[in-house]
Amino acid sequence: VQLQASGGGLVQAGGSLRVSCAVSGRTFSNYVMGWFRQAPGKEREFVAAISKTGGLTYYADAVKGRFTIARDNVKNTVYLEINSLKPEDTALYYCAASLQTSYTWSGSDLGSPEWYAYWGQGTLVTVSS
Repeated sequence: VQLQASGGGLVQAGGSLRVSCAVSGRTFSNYVMGWFRQAPGKEREFVAAISKTGGLTYYADAVKGRFTIARDNVKNTVYLEINSLKPEDTALYYCAASLQTSYTWSGSDLGSPEWYAYWGQGTLVTVSS
């Protein structure tokens, strides 16, 4: 399984950006997909997750209302729309895929990096003030 993240860039505070993650190698609709981010000098943190069909989403409290996760199971791609960007959103954004079949739709599973088996290389989002 390969995950290729793209779409990062330099954006002014208050702006918007959409990052994408293309998945290849196996049936995309079998995966729960997640987004994480890692700011310089900080640990990787959970951002959002989306269920296999796209019917369920889950967000970290810090991004609720500004971030939207979506997926296209025809294009084998997961997206993260980021609005009202803040300088503290500056980070490497990683997509991740999980084949877990038994889980709770909550942060205890979805928010744990160990729950995901496959990772993309990250795409850098830089927000200027």
